[in-house]
Amino acid sequence: MTPPSWLAQLVGASDGLAEGAELTLAGESFEVRDGILRQRAVVSERQAQTSDTFGFKWHKRDTFESDASVARMKAWLVERYGDVGAAGWWGEYGERPVVLDAGCGGALSALALFEGVLARVRFVGVDISDAVDVAADRFTQRGLEAAFVQADLNRIPLPDGSVDVLFSEGVLHHTDSTREALLATARLLAPGGRFLFYVYRRKGPIREFTDDHIRERLQEMSPQEAWDAVIPLTRLGQLLGDLEVEVDVPETIDLLGIPAGKIDLQRLFYWHVFKAFHHPDLTLDELNHINFDWYAPRNAHRQSPEEVRAWCAEAGLEIEREVVEDAGITIVARRAGAE
Repeated sequence: MTPPSWLAQLVGASDGLAEGAELTLAGESFEVRDGILRQRAVVSERQAQTSDTFGFKWHKRDTFESDASVARMKAWLVERYGDVGAAGWWGEYGERPVVLDAGCGGALSALALFEGVLARVRFVGVDISDAVDVAADRFTQRGLEAAFVQADLNRIPLPDGSVDVLFSEGVLHHTDSTREALLATARLLAPGGRFLFYVYRRKGPIREFTDDHIRERLQEMSPQEAWDAVIPLTRLGQLLGDLEVEVDVPETIDLLGIPAGKIDLQRLFYWHVFKAFHHPDLTLDELNHINFDWYAPRNAHRQSPEEVRAWCAEAGLEIEREVVEDAGITIVARRAGAE
């Protein structure tokens, strides 16, 4: 298996990308192995741990590939980004636009959100971990042509201005610096290109403390040990959700960032004490997949809407759609410069 010929043209590999090829792109060493262009690079200790964590998670395919899991993810993506497959702006990018998924993981989000256009775009999935192998297999199973690159998000071997649509769902905050990752990837966009991304939002003081406490504890463990350690927390969240108990917070607690009003007991814990996701259609392992995704990576920065807006302006991005939730911040932005 070799990458599609258009990837060689895109990255400037004049001799092609045959299996086993070794080459230098943008000053970085790469090799082609199992049909994937792979970077030979040293990353920070924090980034290496994050890479190992996600490689482990995305290879547990039975924890995210069920119909219920995929349907939940697609509904949440469309709620935040809109119906991207039917967006009117695709016509701005010609017959075969380049779509870059920066931090593709196992391609769960890309296959769900871009389902309607994947057959006619040049899709490039990039991930620092060997989750790219999972993503490539899932595209192949669906008969979809795509290219995959294993590389650091800040050093993707594509020329500046070569990408029409850039997608990064919940990934920028898993680098050493969310701001630097946003600026590094935004440079790849052509003038008029669009950047669709989601990053974590900073939460109340108890959640922030608990998140950091659990994340620090998990650093001492292997990915499998960390997965097992999160299971009891996931079971508690499942129990709280199954209770279907509603409480009425009598008045806003400004000291803790807890608003007044009625809220499900599980959601009260979820938003303000600790993350323990619940959905009645998901299994324990599927729920644990979501909680592990949150707690296990060492790099998991949280930011404010004001910070994200400032970084977009710095990158020359004009925000067209912004969805701010308790969980995070979703942006659809257009790079300035095109008529």
